[in-house]
Amino acid sequence: MGGDAGDFRALQEAARQQAADPTWQADYRRWRPPVERVIAWLVHRGNRRLPCRGTIKGERWIRHRAAALNLRRLINLGLDHHNGTWTLAPASP
Repeated sequence: MGGDAGDFRALQEAARQQAADPTWQADYRRWRPPVERVIAWLVHRGNRRLPCRGTIKGERWIRHRAAALNLRRLINLGLDHHNGTWTLAPASP
């Protein structure tokens, strides 16, 4: 069922060596805040647990949650719908 403890230790040591690289650390510092923000948006307002059981239903729920958050973000950025056409307001300088 589980892997060998030696395999885990080897993977852990390889990860530590990789994390010691300054390039890796710079990438980590760059990408961690946006990833943490997205996770925070997903679990906001009691969404830490799936409201349904099963892998298929759970995957469908998380995809719909992400789509709803993306749509909300686009609307906040100026997405609008007129006469069957979607438009996005130009970015302010």
